[in-house]
Amino acid sequence: MADNKYKLQVADLQDLIKPMGYCIASDRITVDGEKVGFMYREEKEDEDDSGWRFLSGDETDEYLDDQQHFMMFDVNYIANLDPAIIPYLKWKKGSEFERVAGTDTFAKY
Repeated sequence: MADNKYKLQVADLQDLIKPMGYCIASDRITVDGEKVGFMYREEKEDEDDSGWRFLSGDETDEYLDDQQHFMMFDVNYIANLDPAIIPYLKWKKGSEFERVAGTDTFAKY
């Protein structure tokens, strides 16, 4: 992880959640600093994968099609960027949530 590209530096991370593996997150969150707008949990790709995927919700189809806009992160990294996700992280695969506009809560999708 190149520290100068991402919104939060590794040295600034706090342990907000118990280790649960990695996730995949959009650069709109990790580089541009947008809040998580949509999150879902899918089948794990391997044993270290939490299954969580995080999007800002404003990515275009073209943006989503370019894998260069996504990176694997420890879920704790995303929790540090947007602690509002923490109460939802125990939900099982198949869960989808969308942020309620202007709040720190998510509605089950």
